Amino acid sequence: MDVVKAITGQIEAVGEPLFAVSLTAVPCVNTPVLLMLHWHGFRSDPLPGDFSAAPPRRTPIPSSAMQLNERWPDFAALDQAMLDAAWQLGAWQLEREERRSCSVAGASEQEAMACRQAFGDDPFNPGEEYHLVAETLDRQEMMEAGARMGYLRWHFRPVWGGVWKGVAADDSLSDDGGRTPPCPHGVKTLVGTRMSRTRYRLGRIDRIILP
Repeated sequence: MDVVKAITGQIEAVGEPLFAVSLTAVPCVNTPVLLMLHWHGFRSDPLPGDFSAAPPRRTPIPSSAMQLNERWPDFAALDQAMLDAAWQLGAWQLEREERRSCSVAGASEQEAMACRQAFGDDPFNPGEEYHLVAETLDRQEMMEAGARMGYLRWHFRPVWGGVWKGVAADDSLSDDGGRTPPCPHGVKTLVGTRMSRTRYRLGRIDRIILP
């Protein structure tokens, strides 16, 4: 699964810097996964009615959601794909969350909300056209499966093509904010608990930073 190619293609198409990248999958091999790109920027929307002389309304650029349908035999394959993407795009770290079903007894409202947001269904922005541009045929089914079975979510903040280049204190990066493949870090096995978080530290600082 070439997540890097999907991300860089969207960066070229949108022409705005990225804030963060996430990937969500249900615990069933060879099922579609959801790649979400969160942009940093604003677009100009015309005001309704006859307000041609008024300045256009500025609204945040909606996140992009893409359904990736490539086959994957195990979670290590998704881990490796996201490690490669985070490494090449210069992220300081990659986080992987394992989440339980939110439809079981005892699950909190916060867990249900986190599940909806992981699959691009933001309850605070009910109009999809304002917060999400989706190219996903099966997103609703994926979210319902995640609510029943649990889900995994990876996320990182890219430096290459992102907003973090000016503040990235990372001696492993090249001048453009990326890194040369392959990623030297191996995948970590799933924890398997009802809720856990695994962090891959990718960046490094070789200098002595004085206060």
